[in-house]
Amino acid sequence: MSSRTWSVRLQYAGLMLSAALSIVANSHAATSGTSFPIVDRVPRILILYPYDERLAATTVAGEALRSRLLEETDGKIDLFSEFLDLSRFPEADHVSRMGRYLAEKYAARRPDVVVALGKESASFISTNRGRIAPDAKIVAAGFGNSIAENIDLPDDVIGAFTTFDIVKTAEMARKLQPNARHLYIIGGSSEFDRGWLASARADLDEFSKSYETTYLEDLTIEEFIERASDVPVDSIILALTIFKDRAGRNFIPREAIRQIAATASAPVYGPYQTYIDHGVVGGDTVTFDSLGRTVGNLVIDAIAGKQVADVNAPQTYIVDARQLRRWGLAEEDLPAGTIQMYKERGFWEEHWLASTSVVAVVLMQAGVISILLFERRKRRQAESSSLLHLLEAVHLNQSATAGALSSSIAHELNQPLSAIRNNAEAASQLLRSETPDLQLIQQILQDIQEDDQRAGDIIGRMRGLLKKRSEIDWQEFDLNDVASSAIHIIHGEAERRGITLNTNQPTTELPVRADKVHVQQVVLNLATNAMDAMMDADSAKRILTFATGIEKERAELCVVDTGNGIPEERLSSIFEPFYTTKNAGTGLGLSISRAIVETYGGTISAYNRPEGGAIFRVVLPLARREARGA
Repeated sequence: MSSRTWSVRLQYAGLMLSAALSIVANSHAATSGTSFPIVDRVPRILILYPYDERLAATTVAGEALRSRLLEETDGKIDLFSEFLDLSRFPEADHVSRMGRYLAEKYAARRPDVVVALGKESASFISTNRGRIAPDAKIVAAGFGNSIAENIDLPDDVIGAFTTFDIVKTAEMARKLQPNARHLYIIGGSSEFDRGWLASARADLDEFSKSYETTYLEDLTIEEFIERASDVPVDSIILALTIFKDRAGRNFIPREAIRQIAATASAPVYGPYQTYIDHGVVGGDTVTFDSLGRTVGNLVIDAIAGKQVADVNAPQTYIVDARQLRRWGLAEEDLPAGTIQMYKERGFWEEHWLASTSVVAVVLMQAGVISILLFERRKRRQAESSSLLHLLEAVHLNQSATAGALSSSIAHELNQPLSAIRNNAEAASQLLRSETPDLQLIQQILQDIQEDDQRAGDIIGRMRGLLKKRSEIDWQEFDLNDVASSAIHIIHGEAERRGITLNTNQPTTELPVRADKVHVQQVVLNLATNAMDAMMDADSAKRILTFATGIEKERAELCVVDTGNGIPEERLSSIFEPFYTTKNAGTGLGLSISRAIVETYGGTISAYNRPEGGAIFRVVLPLARREARGA
């Protein structure tokens, strides 16, 4: 099967065909340091391009060829390039003038090897070989064996052949569009374009019987664009080459195809790598980077005096992943081994090395992680058990505090109850009089209500103090309120002991998040300890102060007494369990207080005052930023 040769070429992307390339590369490897037969100078290589420098196909192949030669010879080589421009100037007179010109140009520097990229270049050098490079070896590339036979290449010409099989491209399109009913083949008006069309008619004869087939040829570029934009949506469009349109305008084929594909109403396919990124879905093609390196290997062997033979440049399927998405074509319908260009790389492809390393580490540590999870579960169970024990200890501490304050609380409760009884008797007596003083009776009833509220508040505080919890009751509250509540609870006991209570609170709120009853218990523990510490002090100097405020964006509460202070050697031990200086103490109050404060992310500490007495300081995190300030 024949196929288009050079204009047929390119495609920017020399990344594929690595498998085929490696086969050729391996067969020509290890030529570094080869001793060239030419000992008095470096080898001269002339590269002939059939068209101008705008044709990406030959340009990509030529650059890959140059890179391969420079790499293998460490730059010890003379490389020459000539663009014959035979597409725009195919006339015999131009070809003859070009032959004479190059013969004179290279008269003093005859090439040792001539590389002819494309059929036109091969025909040109075959005709003008005697004038330009009579003793040179010829390497022809970029067209198929059948074309080589048609142009009657000399037997000693070495070929790196590429056969562009349009049927394989058509078969790929059929797999991607199984429901297509129409087939359109596009070709231009140049001699090369017409030859391609003729070859395609023969090659696609059997394939086209399954479709309503139309050949779009000998049209202007505007007509190509219009016709392609109006084809049925269930169509396959195969684009060959357009070097020239009916109006005689010359084109770079990929640019002409780009204009057509931009507004086409069905997917466009083409057999050239250079059509990728110009609106074409893809096709079966040769990557010109691999073609150039293949030719480079042949040239290296030729200048080393080795036996060389014709080779076939490898082909593969290449598609533009963006066009697959544009037309909704399924990736799984692509032929096996298809190279997808411009495909969005997934996470694994983008970070495969790091991902592989992570997976390996994860697998190695799977056992360790399982053990850690088990230990974590055990730790949580232990923490839960510890919390229950703490709650139990707090409740016992609350009960002990309530017991210690019971006589004072009973005395405090007795006052509103006695007042209620006295007021009730007075009201009853007034009602029995002939002219009851209703205004006075109303005042008495109001006093009874107020005393009842006082008694209710006392009972409520005691109920909260004695309430047992099985879990923490998280809530947000003002630390100032807790301090005030504690003062209300102990003020009766303080009066009984002759202790003056002072408060120093800011005007701003100190919002904290914790269990309110637990924090209140901490304050009561510190207050009762402080009152005990002042029993030996002069009655006039027994002062218990509660101070709250903000310290470094944290809420702070201090309980200050005027007792004898804490012995310096015992300061570091007072929060330890069972440590006490009281004859009847359990040594658990301060220990429980520390456990409570630390549970809510705070700290508790103790200091001696220079003027006598001690300071116990509780610090808790503020519940929200808006409260921080002042």
